[in-house]
Amino acid sequence: MNLIEITDINIPELRIYQQLRDNLFTKDNSFIADSSKVVNLLLKTDVKVKSLLATQEYYDEFKELVERKKIPLLYMADKKLMQTIVGHKLHQNVMLHGTRPAQVTVNELDDNIIMLDNITSTENVGSIARSAAALGVNSYLLPNQGPHPFGRRALRVSMGHMSLLKTHLYDDISETLKKLKANGYTIFAAEITPNSIPLAEVTIPQKWVLLMGHEGHGISSEILSLCDSIINIEMEDNIKSFNVAVAASILMYSFKQKKKYLHD
Repeated sequence: MNLIEITDINIPELRIYQQLRDNLFTKDNSFIADSSKVVNLLLKTDVKVKSLLATQEYYDEFKELVERKKIPLLYMADKKLMQTIVGHKLHQNVMLHGTRPAQVTVNELDDNIIMLDNITSTENVGSIARSAAALGVNSYLLPNQGPHPFGRRALRVSMGHMSLLKTHLYDDISETLKKLKANGYTIFAAEITPNSIPLAEVTIPQKWVLLMGHEGHGISSEILSLCDSIINIEMEDNIKSFNVAVAASILMYSFKQKKKYLHD
């Protein structure tokens, strides 16, 4: 490995590690990821990596993984110097500067899709992605105006599993739902309404989209009218709702298991 020991923290190539925080990106779609678990998973994917900033200990431990990726710039600094570069305290010993992978089109998404409507929490975006990857729901539809799936915190919460999903960011939810229905998907909206169907009674088709709404306001009546079914998770009378990431996990698991038993 050709490690570049940092002697000048003001070189232009290092500024990216201070500039890119959470949901910010540059014109070339650069993103920053941190923590060894996230970075190591990204190194095993096709994501383009521009540089690493890490300690000697990280490079020693993951030498083979780093060398396989053929990364053009490998910066090395101790943790104290890394903190000076990024401008805040670090709990990890590696950071990655990469390029966001290209989105897929709606027509390229798989038969099972998790879709978000107006989710505002970056943590929820990441948590849902992690559950989706674990449960085999490999397509992720998100609003263009919300937290980006390759935002730093979303990547960290997803433990890097965001990179394993096909993602598409839509501009208009109504038009996107109409296109999905035209492509043969059944749209299920997760919402508690007087006519919502309990999860235990839902029949799962071959192609489905599970739509999760805003953490506080849920899904609007206008959007609900475009969906094929409104479903709810049965719960105790004195409990109003689940956290949206928890609800998404329960629903995805149930959908996948019901389909599995149907074919078995």
